[in-house]
Order: sequence, then C-alpha cells, then structure tokens
Amino acid sequence: MRHLLKKLLPSVAVALSVTSTSLPLPARAQTYPIDCAILLCLSGGWPASVPCARARAEFIRRITPWPVEPPLQIWRCPMGASYETPPASNSADRIFEALFQNNSNGPRQSFPARGAADPIVATWRTPEAPDYLVPADQALRLVQDRADIDISGPEFNFVRSIRVFDVRYARQHESGRDGDCNRSATVVLGTYGIQGDFAWQRSSIAALPADHVGLERWGQNCPGIYHRSVFVDWRDYEGNYGFEQVNY
Repeated sequence: MRHLLKKLLPSVAVALSVTSTSLPLPARAQTYPIDCAILLCLSGGWPASVPCARARAEFIRRITPWPVEPPLQIWRCPMGASYETPPASNSADRIFEALFQNNSNGPRQSFPARGAADPIVATWRTPEAPDYLVPADQALRLVQDRADIDISGPEFNFVRSIRVFDVRYARQHESGRDGDCNRSATVVLGTYGIQGDFAWQRSSIAALPADHVGLERWGQNCPGIYHRSVFVDWRDYEGNYGFEQVNY
C-alpha cells in the first residue's frame, strides 16, 4: 500500500480516467473525479499539475463561506466500485488495486451495523452495466458520508488529519463606564472519523492552530477585535504540514 501510494500520487489524472471509462453512465455524471483527485493530491502534498491545482481550488472553495462544506468528500470517490472492471491500457486498474490491497481478491467495505472490523466485498452493478463488469452475484451497497472501502489503516491517516476550524465570529471590546472587557466567540471544529465520515463539534479560540491569523491579541488587555474565518489544516502521507485560511 505504501509503495503504491507513492507511485500513484503524481498521477491523479488516473482518477479521472477511471471514472470516465470504468463506471456506468449514471455514475459518470456525478462529482466523483474531483474527490478522487483531492484524495490523491492531498496525500501527495499537492504536487504541481493541472489536476492537482483544480483539486486544491475545489478543496478551498468548499471551506469558503457559505456554506462551509467538508473539503474532502471521500464518499464521492468510488474506490470500491471500479475494482472488477477489465484492466485498462493506462494502468488505472493497477493503481487503484493498491487501494484495495488485502488478503482477498476484492476490495473491502465496512458498515457500522456489522462492526468496524467486519468488512464485506463491494462491487458496482446497474442495469446499464455490461455483464462482464461484475460477478452476477455481487452488487454495490452504497455508503453514505464515508469511504466505500476500509480506510481504517495508518496509510489513510492523512484523511483523518484534516481539521476545519470555523470561527463563526469572535468579538472583543470594552463596554460600560469602567471599560469592562467583553469577549464572545463561536468556534466549531470539523474532523474526519475512522472511515472518512465528517462531523462538527464545538471548539474554542484556544484550540486554534498557531498558524491561524487574526486573533493574536485575543485576551491581551482589550483591543477591539471582530473576526470571522475558516481555517483548514492537514498532514500529507509523509507527515508534512499544510494549511489554508479564508477570512470573511
């Protein structure tokens, strides 16, 4: 897995070719390619390429209000769905096979009802798909808001490293005759779970990363501050840190 990820990351265009050539027609109209591109480019540290530039632009657009969305929507990247397709001349199948590497012959897919460590085989089948694409006795069970394969291993830690801090407002000002300092803020933090599911929770100014800009004087005497921003940070597959901030 580790070796294959290193090889596939600079070739994010493979995700686009898999979607356009391997998936049934109804799936091609969906937004799968950009999330496969975000997944691969993010893990590789956003290598310089047109697909990765587009992927990063979409990654940032999603955290730009309003609304603030999960920057990576891994459930839109059908990693398990394309496994059974015939080998392609552009080696797309070989690359995606890396993501499905395990002791069996097919990708694995996890479901909460069966327990996090109890996967089942996942493939794609629709009336429009030719019979040779998938075995007749298998059909894809769609997973909402999480990856369609098991990503609980450490090789996918880069997905879980993504954090989205939404500073919906932070205000600090003096009021009253005595110059009392009033402070109020609403900060929420978005994080990814074991299988790539995304959730929000309450957070605080104190939890903001050191690279966040705009609230350095928060709590120091009482300078007037009014601030709103979204800050996203991550670590790529090699552990390198990156971040972006959008003020609004």
